[in-house]
Amino acid sequence: MRNTNETNSTQCSRRAFLKTGTAAAAGLSVAAYGYGAGRTEALAMSGGAKTVSLSSKEEAALTRWPRYGDAEKKVLCELLDTNDFYGQLPAFEQEWQDYTGSPFVRNHINGSSALTSMYFALDLPAGSEILLPSYTFFATCLAMRFFGCVPVFIDIDPKTACFDLEDAKRKLTPGTKALTVMHSWGLPCELDRIIAWAKEKGLILLEDTAHAHGASMQGKKMGTWGAMGIFSFQASKVLPAIEGGMGMYATKAYFERATTFGHYDLPAKFASDSPMRGYDGTGFGQKYRMHPLAAALARQQLRSLDSLGAVVRKNVKELNQELTQLEGITEPFERPDQQRAYYYSNMLFIDFKQLGFTRDILIKALTAEGVTARFWDYPEQHKLKIYSEAKWWHHPPAVPASLPGNEYVNANHIMVPLFYGEAAEVNRQYTRAFQKVWAHRKELT
Repeated sequence: MRNTNETNSTQCSRRAFLKTGTAAAAGLSVAAYGYGAGRTEALAMSGGAKTVSLSSKEEAALTRWPRYGDAEKKVLCELLDTNDFYGQLPAFEQEWQDYTGSPFVRNHINGSSALTSMYFALDLPAGSEILLPSYTFFATCLAMRFFGCVPVFIDIDPKTACFDLEDAKRKLTPGTKALTVMHSWGLPCELDRIIAWAKEKGLILLEDTAHAHGASMQGKKMGTWGAMGIFSFQASKVLPAIEGGMGMYATKAYFERATTFGHYDLPAKFASDSPMRGYDGTGFGQKYRMHPLAAALARQQLRSLDSLGAVVRKNVKELNQELTQLEGITEPFERPDQQRAYYYSNMLFIDFKQLGFTRDILIKALTAEGVTARFWDYPEQHKLKIYSEAKWWHHPPAVPASLPGNEYVNANHIMVPLFYGEAAEVNRQYTRAFQKVWAHRKELT
């Protein structure tokens, strides 16, 4: 767990919820609460009793994010008292390097600046194509345009919401020089397969790891598989520092070039024969240094990243094990050799065509039962205005007519909260709510 101490009032509130929830569940176990039992109770939106007894205060205690506490307050106050700010940056870099095993790392003011520095470090000829998902944040695509590179939009696998290697193979051209994968919602891409193909074709692999702090595959952390990778520490992220970013570099050459782009004061620390050393004092015109108070927050959050991640994974797996037994519900496919992180929410895939009702009706029904359920359709980059205007690009990007994986995932998902504490009872109540709605699903058509 994080170093946030629960207040007495929160502890009492949680005990009260558990006691109330257990009493409400008495005589009706999750195993017994099948479709038949669900049909005997009216849906809450039709006047029946609400299934989930979690109050807004209790829900906030379990889902609040970021989770800052006394340790974060203490270190920030100490920094303000001592004015000893900038030592936080190398300290955090060393701790992050030790945690990830990356050969080289550099702090950045946010994930977007880390992406910009990454594309600068590539030093590719203008017009070079980079394969990357349309299902991603704009900076993953747009940062490359400052250096004359061109995005080639790749679909996502509808079973994972991650990079579709087969679509990438179809879109390879002689002008393709690199590919950027994004580990959607904290789930690692299948990097062993992607790397094998990239090596065969002579492509440079890059990672947008803004969702996947602590995630790994085959024991190797995300962000360390490619030639370069980036992390974001924005407030919603798995490791939140309000704002901040980190670049990951497999070689000294990439590290020094990316550093020099946004850190004017660091080239003097490079070896005398470094081609970047002469740019000390100017860099390449940007100032991308991470705020030291953000670095201090990140250092504290890193200490409990794995332990809190284990709590979240336990809660998600416990809930999803039950929900995926219901017709039409699946979760993003995770290989046995992967350990994912969970960013923002527990995303579930719902086959609405198979089930015969709409997402809006499902959200309405679940919300009435007390489930916090929502959806968020990731903006498809290739459909946005800037990609259709040639004046912004060295070579105008091709805009695909359709990316069916993108479209399916956006149209066929819902999100339920991540729980950052003991959640056995709320998971039971969420399960009962879903089962109840599914038992009445013909009424939702």
